[in-house]
Amino acid sequence: MTSSPAAPGSSPQAVPAAVLQRLEAAGLDPGSVVALVDAALAEDLAGGQDVTSVATVPADARSRARVVARAEGVVAGLDVAQVVLARAGSGPVEVKALVADADRVGPGTVLLEVLGGARDLLLGERTMLNLLGHLSGVATLTRAWVDAVAGTGAAVRDTRKTTPGLRALEKYAVRCGGGHNHRMSLSDAALVKDNHVVAAGGVVEAFARVRAAFPDVPVEVEVDTVDDAVAAVEAGADLVLLDNFDPEQMRAAVRLVAGRARLEASGGLTLDRAATVAATGVDYLAVGALTHSAPVLDIGLDFDGQG
Repeated sequence: MTSSPAAPGSSPQAVPAAVLQRLEAAGLDPGSVVALVDAALAEDLAGGQDVTSVATVPADARSRARVVARAEGVVAGLDVAQVVLARAGSGPVEVKALVADADRVGPGTVLLEVLGGARDLLLGERTMLNLLGHLSGVATLTRAWVDAVAGTGAAVRDTRKTTPGLRALEKYAVRCGGGHNHRMSLSDAALVKDNHVVAAGGVVEAFARVRAAFPDVPVEVEVDTVDDAVAAVEAGADLVLLDNFDPEQMRAAVRLVAGRARLEASGGLTLDRAATVAATGVDYLAVGALTHSAPVLDIGLDFDGQG
Protein backbone atom coordinates (compact mmCIF):
# COMPACT_ATOMS: atom_id res chain seq x y z
CA MET A 1 0.00 0.00 0.00
CA THR A 2 2.96 2.27 0.49
CA SER A 3 6.57 2.32 -0.55
CA SER A 4 7.64 4.33 2.48
CA PRO A 5 10.75 3.09 4.28
CA ALA A 6 10.27 0.73 7.19
CA ALA A 7 10.55 2.04 10.70
CA PRO A 8 13.93 0.91 12.07
CA GLY A 9 14.05 -1.80 14.69
CA SER A 10 10.70 -3.31 13.76
CA SER A 11 8.68 -4.96 11.04
CA PRO A 12 5.99 -2.33 10.61
CA GLN A 13 2.54 -3.42 9.60
CA ALA A 14 0.77 -2.19 6.50
CA VAL A 15 -1.59 0.64 7.33
CA PRO A 16 -5.21 -0.57 7.03
CA ALA A 17 -6.74 0.33 3.68
CA ALA A 18 -9.68 2.05 5.36
CA VAL A 19 -7.32 4.42 7.18
CA LEU A 20 -5.48 5.28 3.96
CA GLN A 21 -8.79 5.90 2.22
CA ARG A 22 -9.97 8.23 4.96
CA LEU A 23 -6.71 10.19 4.83
CA GLU A 24 -7.13 10.65 1.08
CA ALA A 25 -10.78 11.66 1.49
CA ALA A 26 -9.62 14.30 3.99
CA GLY A 27 -7.36 15.86 1.36
CA LEU A 28 -4.15 14.32 2.68
CA ASP A 29 -1.58 12.28 0.78
CA PRO A 30 -1.45 8.88 2.52
CA GLY A 31 2.10 8.14 1.36
CA SER A 32 3.35 11.44 2.75
CA VAL A 33 1.67 10.79 6.10
CA VAL A 34 3.22 7.33 6.35
CA ALA A 35 6.66 8.71 5.41
CA LEU A 36 6.34 11.42 8.09
CA VAL A 37 5.39 8.85 10.71
CA ASP A 38 8.26 6.57 9.74
CA ALA A 39 10.71 9.46 9.99
CA ALA A 40 9.37 10.40 13.44
CA LEU A 41 9.67 6.81 14.70
CA ALA A 42 13.21 6.59 13.31
CA GLU A 43 14.07 9.83 15.11
CA ASP A 44 12.84 8.37 18.40
CA LEU A 45 14.91 5.20 18.01
CA ALA A 46 18.03 6.93 16.64
CA GLY A 47 19.25 3.70 15.13
CA GLY A 48 18.89 1.72 18.35
CA GLN A 49 16.01 0.27 20.31
CA ASP A 50 13.63 1.21 23.10
CA VAL A 51 15.95 0.10 25.88
CA THR A 52 13.44 0.73 28.70
CA SER A 53 10.66 -1.35 27.16
CA VAL A 54 13.02 -4.12 26.05
CA ALA A 55 14.32 -4.39 29.62
CA THR A 56 10.96 -4.28 31.40
CA VAL A 57 8.31 -5.67 29.04
CA PRO A 58 8.26 -9.30 27.80
CA ALA A 59 8.54 -9.51 24.03
CA ASP A 60 5.24 -11.40 23.70
CA ALA A 61 3.22 -9.21 26.09
CA ARG A 62 0.03 -7.70 24.70
CA SER A 63 -1.81 -4.82 26.29
CA ARG A 64 -5.06 -2.96 26.03
CA ALA A 65 -4.83 0.81 26.13
CA ARG A 66 -6.96 3.89 25.81
CA VAL A 67 -6.07 7.20 24.21
CA VAL A 68 -7.72 9.76 26.47
CA ALA A 69 -8.27 13.51 26.29
CA ARG A 70 -7.20 15.22 29.50
CA ALA A 71 -8.59 18.63 28.58
CA GLU A 72 -11.49 20.14 26.64
CA GLY A 73 -10.88 20.65 22.96
CA VAL A 74 -11.49 19.65 19.35
CA VAL A 75 -9.96 16.45 18.01
CA ALA A 76 -7.88 16.22 14.83
CA GLY A 77 -5.52 13.50 13.65
CA LEU A 78 -7.14 10.24 14.74
CA ASP A 79 -6.25 8.51 11.48
CA VAL A 80 -2.70 9.85 11.74
CA ALA A 81 -2.58 8.24 15.19
CA GLN A 82 -3.69 4.96 13.63
CA VAL A 83 -0.87 5.21 11.09
CA VAL A 84 1.60 5.56 13.98
CA LEU A 85 0.18 2.54 15.78
CA ALA A 86 0.41 0.45 12.64
CA ARG A 87 3.93 1.51 11.67
CA ALA A 88 5.31 1.15 15.21
CA GLY A 89 3.98 -2.37 15.53
CA SER A 90 5.68 -5.63 14.61
CA GLY A 91 2.34 -7.39 14.99
CA PRO A 92 -1.31 -6.59 14.38
CA VAL A 93 -2.83 -3.68 16.27
CA GLU A 94 -6.58 -3.41 16.81
CA VAL A 95 -7.89 0.15 17.03
CA LYS A 96 -11.43 1.30 17.75
CA ALA A 97 -12.22 5.01 17.36
CA LEU A 98 -14.86 6.28 19.78
CA VAL A 99 -14.96 9.84 18.44
CA ALA A 100 -14.29 11.48 15.07
CA ASP A 101 -12.04 14.29 13.92
CA ALA A 102 -13.70 17.69 14.45
CA ASP A 103 -15.61 16.41 17.51
CA ARG A 104 -15.54 18.47 20.68
CA VAL A 105 -14.33 16.42 23.66
CA GLY A 106 -13.91 16.97 27.36
CA PRO A 107 -11.51 15.73 30.03
CA GLY A 108 -11.71 11.96 30.34
CA THR A 109 -13.14 11.35 26.88
CA VAL A 110 -11.75 8.15 25.39
CA LEU A 111 -10.69 8.81 21.81
CA LEU A 112 -9.30 5.41 20.82
CA GLU A 113 -9.27 1.91 22.31
CA VAL A 114 -6.20 -0.09 21.30
CA LEU A 115 -5.05 -3.69 21.58
CA GLY A 116 -1.54 -4.66 20.53
CA GLY A 117 1.94 -5.64 21.56
CA ALA A 118 2.92 -3.78 24.71
CA ARG A 119 6.36 -2.88 23.39
CA ASP A 120 4.84 -1.69 20.11
CA LEU A 121 2.37 0.58 21.89
CA LEU A 122 5.14 2.07 24.02
CA LEU A 123 7.33 2.59 20.97
CA GLY A 124 4.60 4.54 19.16
CA GLU A 125 3.22 6.35 22.20
CA ARG A 126 5.19 9.59 22.05
CA THR A 127 5.09 10.00 18.26
CA MET A 128 1.34 9.38 18.29
CA LEU A 129 0.69 11.82 21.13
CA ASN A 130 2.99 14.47 19.66
CA LEU A 131 1.06 14.47 16.39
CA LEU A 132 -2.41 13.97 17.82
CA GLY A 133 -1.94 16.56 20.57
CA HIS A 134 -0.49 19.15 18.20
CA LEU A 135 -3.14 18.73 15.51
CA SER A 136 -5.92 18.74 18.09
CA GLY A 137 -4.43 21.89 19.58
CA VAL A 138 -4.58 23.58 16.17
CA ALA A 139 -8.19 22.47 15.73
CA THR A 140 -9.08 23.66 19.23
CA LEU A 141 -7.58 27.12 18.76
CA THR A 142 -9.22 27.43 15.35
CA ARG A 143 -12.60 26.58 16.83
CA ALA A 144 -12.16 29.33 19.43
CA TRP A 145 -11.59 31.88 16.63
CA VAL A 146 -14.49 30.55 14.60
CA ASP A 147 -16.78 30.75 17.62
CA ALA A 148 -15.59 34.30 18.32
CA VAL A 149 -16.67 35.56 14.87
CA ALA A 150 -19.86 33.50 14.62
CA GLY A 151 -22.77 35.46 13.16
CA THR A 152 -20.63 38.16 11.54
CA GLY A 153 -20.29 36.59 8.10
CA ALA A 154 -16.48 36.62 8.33
CA ALA A 155 -14.42 33.44 7.96
CA VAL A 156 -11.18 32.55 9.74
CA ARG A 157 -8.25 31.54 7.50
CA ASP A 158 -4.81 30.16 8.16
CA THR A 159 -1.50 31.24 6.61
CA ARG A 160 1.75 29.60 5.47
CA LYS A 161 3.18 30.09 8.98
CA THR A 162 3.24 26.34 9.46
CA THR A 163 5.74 23.86 10.89
CA PRO A 164 8.06 22.68 8.09
CA GLY A 165 6.89 19.27 6.92
CA LEU A 166 3.54 19.51 8.72
CA ARG A 167 1.72 22.03 6.52
CA ALA A 168 -0.82 19.62 5.03
CA LEU A 169 -1.63 18.14 8.44
CA GLU A 170 -1.84 21.51 10.20
CA LYS A 171 -4.10 22.92 7.51
CA TYR A 172 -6.26 19.80 7.80
CA ALA A 173 -6.51 20.48 11.54
CA VAL A 174 -7.62 24.05 10.77
CA ARG A 175 -10.45 22.59 8.68
CA CYS A 176 -11.38 20.30 11.58
CA GLY A 177 -11.72 23.40 13.74
CA GLY A 178 -14.08 25.05 11.27
CA GLY A 179 -11.50 27.35 9.68
CA HIS A 180 -10.61 27.86 6.03
CA ASN A 181 -7.31 27.31 4.27
CA HIS A 182 -5.37 29.99 2.45
CA ARG A 183 -2.96 28.82 -0.25
CA MET A 184 -1.03 25.62 0.37
CA SER A 185 2.03 26.75 -1.56
CA LEU A 186 3.57 29.67 -3.42
CA SER A 187 2.31 28.20 -6.70
CA ASP A 188 -1.37 27.96 -5.74
CA ALA A 189 -2.03 31.68 -5.76
CA ALA A 190 -0.17 34.97 -5.81
CA LEU A 191 0.06 37.19 -2.76
CA VAL A 192 1.62 40.55 -3.59
CA LYS A 193 3.31 41.74 -0.39
CA ASP A 194 5.26 44.85 0.53
CA ASN A 195 8.59 43.60 -0.81
CA HIS A 196 6.99 42.73 -4.15
CA VAL A 197 5.49 46.22 -4.26
CA VAL A 198 8.89 47.81 -3.66
CA ALA A 199 10.51 45.63 -6.31
CA ALA A 200 7.80 46.40 -8.87
CA GLY A 201 7.51 50.11 -8.10
CA GLY A 202 3.99 50.22 -6.67
CA VAL A 203 0.87 48.26 -5.77
CA VAL A 204 -0.82 48.64 -9.14
CA GLU A 205 2.38 47.85 -11.02
CA ALA A 206 2.98 44.69 -8.97
CA PHE A 207 -0.56 43.47 -9.52
CA ALA A 208 -0.34 44.13 -13.24
CA ARG A 209 2.89 42.17 -13.56
CA VAL A 210 1.48 39.14 -11.78
CA ARG A 211 -1.72 39.22 -13.80
CA ALA A 212 0.24 39.48 -17.05
CA ALA A 213 2.61 36.64 -16.16
CA PHE A 214 0.01 34.30 -14.66
CA PRO A 215 -3.43 35.25 -16.01
CA ASP A 216 -5.21 32.25 -14.49
CA VAL A 217 -3.74 32.39 -10.99
CA PRO A 218 -5.77 34.02 -8.18
CA VAL A 219 -4.08 37.22 -6.99
CA GLU A 220 -4.32 38.78 -3.54
CA VAL A 221 -2.74 42.16 -2.90
CA GLU A 222 -1.47 43.28 0.50
CA VAL A 223 -1.94 46.97 1.24
CA ASP A 224 -1.27 49.22 4.21
CA THR A 225 -3.51 52.19 3.37
CA VAL A 226 -7.15 52.59 2.43
CA ASP A 227 -6.12 54.44 -0.75
CA ASP A 228 -3.96 51.49 -1.82
CA ALA A 229 -6.85 49.10 -1.15
CA VAL A 230 -9.09 51.07 -3.49
CA ALA A 231 -6.32 51.34 -6.09
CA ALA A 232 -5.75 47.58 -6.02
CA VAL A 233 -9.44 46.89 -6.53
CA GLU A 234 -9.68 49.39 -9.37
CA ALA A 235 -6.68 47.69 -10.99
CA GLY A 236 -8.60 44.41 -10.95
CA ALA A 237 -7.67 42.66 -7.69
CA ASP A 238 -10.51 40.56 -6.35
CA LEU A 239 -8.93 39.92 -2.96
CA VAL A 240 -7.15 42.55 -0.86
CA LEU A 241 -5.28 41.94 2.37
CA LEU A 242 -5.56 44.83 4.82
CA ASP A 243 -2.26 44.75 6.70
CA ASN A 244 -2.34 46.10 10.26
CA PHE A 245 -5.46 48.23 9.70
CA ASP A 246 -7.34 49.43 12.76
CA PRO A 247 -11.13 48.83 12.84
CA GLU A 248 -11.91 52.35 11.62
CA GLN A 249 -9.65 51.88 8.58
CA MET A 250 -11.19 48.48 7.90
CA ARG A 251 -14.69 49.97 7.93
CA ALA A 252 -13.54 52.70 5.53
CA ALA A 253 -12.05 50.11 3.18
CA VAL A 254 -15.23 48.04 3.31
CA ARG A 255 -17.32 51.10 2.50
CA LEU A 256 -15.16 52.29 -0.39
CA VAL A 257 -14.58 48.88 -1.93
CA ALA A 258 -18.34 48.34 -1.75
CA GLY A 259 -18.31 44.63 -2.48
CA ARG A 260 -16.13 44.83 -5.60
CA ALA A 261 -13.52 42.61 -3.95
CA ARG A 262 -13.13 40.46 -0.89
CA LEU A 263 -11.20 41.93 2.01
CA GLU A 264 -8.96 40.09 4.47
CA ALA A 265 -7.76 41.52 7.78
CA SER A 266 -4.25 40.58 8.82
CA GLY A 267 -1.58 41.60 11.30
CA GLY A 268 -1.88 42.10 15.04
CA LEU A 269 -5.11 40.15 15.34
CA THR A 270 -5.91 38.69 18.75
CA LEU A 271 -8.71 36.43 19.86
CA ASP A 272 -10.21 39.04 22.17
CA ARG A 273 -10.47 41.48 19.23
CA ALA A 274 -11.72 38.93 16.69
CA ALA A 275 -15.39 39.85 16.96
CA THR A 276 -14.64 43.57 16.65
CA VAL A 277 -12.55 43.02 13.53
CA ALA A 278 -15.12 40.69 11.97
CA ALA A 279 -17.89 43.21 12.62
CA THR A 280 -16.19 45.77 10.34
CA GLY A 281 -17.48 43.83 7.34
CA VAL A 282 -14.26 42.16 6.18
CA ASP A 283 -14.63 38.75 4.58
CA TYR A 284 -11.69 36.99 6.21
CA LEU A 285 -9.43 37.13 9.23
CA ALA A 286 -5.94 35.80 8.43
CA VAL A 287 -4.60 34.21 11.62
CA GLY A 288 -1.08 32.83 11.60
CA ALA A 289 -1.41 31.87 15.27
CA LEU A 290 -3.72 29.00 14.34
CA THR A 291 -0.69 26.98 13.29
CA HIS A 292 2.36 28.67 14.77
CA SER A 293 1.11 29.29 18.29
CA ALA A 294 -1.56 26.69 19.08
CA PRO A 295 -1.09 25.08 22.52
CA VAL A 296 -0.97 21.29 22.44
CA LEU A 297 -4.18 19.58 23.56
CA ASP A 298 -3.31 17.33 26.51
CA ILE A 299 -3.91 13.73 25.44
CA GLY A 300 -2.52 10.60 27.07
CA LEU A 301 -2.17 6.85 26.53
CA ASP A 302 -3.29 4.71 29.48
CA PHE A 303 -2.78 0.96 29.68
CA ASP A 304 -5.90 -0.92 30.78
CA GLY A 305 -4.34 -4.31 31.27
CA GLN A 306 -3.11 -7.30 29.35
CA GLY A 307 -4.68 -8.38 26.08
